[in-house]
Amino acid sequence: MSTSSATPLAAGSLSGKRALVTGSSRGIGADTVGYLAEAGASVVINYRNKEARAAKLANSIREAGGNAIVVGADLTDSDSVAAMFDTVQAELDGLDILVMNASGGMESGMAEDYAMKLNRDAQVDVLTAALPLLAPGSRVVFVTSHQAHFIATTPTMPEYEPVALSKRAGEDALRAMTPRLEEAGIGFVVVSGDMIEGTITATLLERANPGAIGARKEAAGRLYNVSEFAAEVAAAAVDPIPANHTRYVGDVSGFTPVPGE
Repeated sequence: MSTSSATPLAAGSLSGKRALVTGSSRGIGADTVGYLAEAGASVVINYRNKEARAAKLANSIREAGGNAIVVGADLTDSDSVAAMFDTVQAELDGLDILVMNASGGMESGMAEDYAMKLNRDAQVDVLTAALPLLAPGSRVVFVTSHQAHFIATTPTMPEYEPVALSKRAGEDALRAMTPRLEEAGIGFVVVSGDMIEGTITATLLERANPGAIGARKEAAGRLYNVSEFAAEVAAAAVDPIPANHTRYVGDVSGFTPVPGE
């Protein structure tokens, strides 16, 4: 079980580094961007439809003396992803850290296959498109949940199961790329966390299944909040790569281990 820190990275420790966090206009992504910027990294704030929030976050980072750019992209659209990385290449001349935080699948009004399209297919497309920008020594971090990571061995709530299955499919697809990443000298880490209080997913789950968050909190003893979990994600971008490329955040005692992991 990891322990969280309010200041996960030393000031100036990422000076000269360049980082992109997908889905970073709010929530975990926004806090992760903030931690990376505080450590001196030039950051790319990616959003799909929250441009005003992304711009506000970028301005706050710049006012604090940091460097931030904002790039909108629909990660399920390959042309949009390509344009995003064209902008990153033009503005920053490459990347040292890629945090794959964006996910979804519980939103209303989306196509039936949206969760798999975003949480699996788009993740592979994003990493594939990013590879030319990632130099040896760079780091890729994929953010997921215990409910998704352990879905093959531990059932989750029916309301979350489609998302969990798609997130695990995305994780598996990215893990399959690990040999290619290692050959290029790129580190890869999966950060798996328990339910996070204050996230959109937690809110939607609570709405669909009242009492779900409270029940999980009682079983786990405590749940991390957004800033605490984001600190772990930021730290995963620089800490030594753990065994099996997996960093667990929060209690895992209620989950059956995945064979081979």
